[in-house]
Amino acid sequence: MEIYLNWFQDHLLATVAVGLTLILIYHYLTERDTGVKLSKRYRNSIFEAQSKVFLNATQYLISGNKDLAIKEFLNAVDINRETIDTYFALGGLFRSNGEIEKAISIHRSLIARENISEADRLRSLKELAIDFDKGGFVDKAIETYKDVLRINRDQYEVIQSLCRIFEDVEDWDQAYNYRIMLSKVGHENQAETISHILVQKAKTLFEKGELARCNEDLEDAFRFAPSVSAKILRLRLYLMTGNMEQAKDLLIELLKEHPMYTSFIFESLTEGFTGEDEVKKNYQTRFDLLKEFFLEMEDMELGQSPSVVLTKVRLLKQSGKSEEAYHLMQGFMSQSSNPSEVIKGEYIKLLIDLGKHEEVVAQVHSLLENFQQSLTKHYCNNCGYNSDEIFWRCPQCHEWETIQFRWKV
Repeated sequence: MEIYLNWFQDHLLATVAVGLTLILIYHYLTERDTGVKLSKRYRNSIFEAQSKVFLNATQYLISGNKDLAIKEFLNAVDINRETIDTYFALGGLFRSNGEIEKAISIHRSLIARENISEADRLRSLKELAIDFDKGGFVDKAIETYKDVLRINRDQYEVIQSLCRIFEDVEDWDQAYNYRIMLSKVGHENQAETISHILVQKAKTLFEKGELARCNEDLEDAFRFAPSVSAKILRLRLYLMTGNMEQAKDLLIELLKEHPMYTSFIFESLTEGFTGEDEVKKNYQTRFDLLKEFFLEMEDMELGQSPSVVLTKVRLLKQSGKSEEAYHLMQGFMSQSSNPSEVIKGEYIKLLIDLGKHEEVVAQVHSLLENFQQSLTKHYCNNCGYNSDEIFWRCPQCHEWETIQFRWKV
């Protein structure tokens, strides 16, 4: 899917040009077959004039000159004001060119027409909503998208746009409602997303101290999907209410399932909330107990996770226990066959803090040796091909003079 999307973006102007040409042919054939009350000579003259205009507009679109393309479409409108698709093309060009007010004016004029079909009126309304959306007129965009849905509720893109807007403005109730609607008209499973939205809604209540309502929304989130965000918020609720045993069990579950989130879990647990000082103090005390439990945890599987080790090191350093952090990191380094540069960098910083200069020199030397082995002197700026050899024509993409240079340490 992504490949097709990238191709479409790369060939957008050409695609528009082909589409407009097909529209022109369609209108010519329909007007001929339906017997428009015009002389054949006059009809042909209009067709010839429009052909020239559309050809010019197509050439300008392909060359990327939107301003001149717009000018040609305006000429097409002057020649035949009944060609609705010309107005749609013109409105879309104005919008893509940043001229939102002009796009709005065109689409409003189409909606106001008496002789327009209901399908074209609905299309005009959708285009107007997109104009408002792109122009940053959020309230007008919302109302216009809703107007579209009042006419036809099975509008996937419209519902998707409303989901995005309400999630952007953090109106979680509306975001939830429209995600439910989206799940009914689309084929994609929205359960995970709905769970995250309910967690955000519950999180707002948590920060206000409304724990009962927070728990209700959180239970709903779990019914849709046991997302990581839902489990982290439940962990915060356990700390707030003093359920330490359940908090410890849930922490272990989270670490086993998602060890890469270890640092994020502890950062999330410290996010602020409003409430009385005594409540905050009790929460901090329980959080400190959970940190101690985590630091004392001895689990062979978790002990091999770089994320778990780095989080323990960070927490130990924050507590002024750099010596313990050093021994933990030293043990991990000795057991790991190929520690990452991040691990090595953190270890070097720890050695500097502790004044272990000889070890610093040895570790830096090892790190630089690794850079020497992993970085090549040259690479292709077209396809990324790497080589220590000089190449004027890339062996991988076969382009000429794409070679770029990098310094080796």
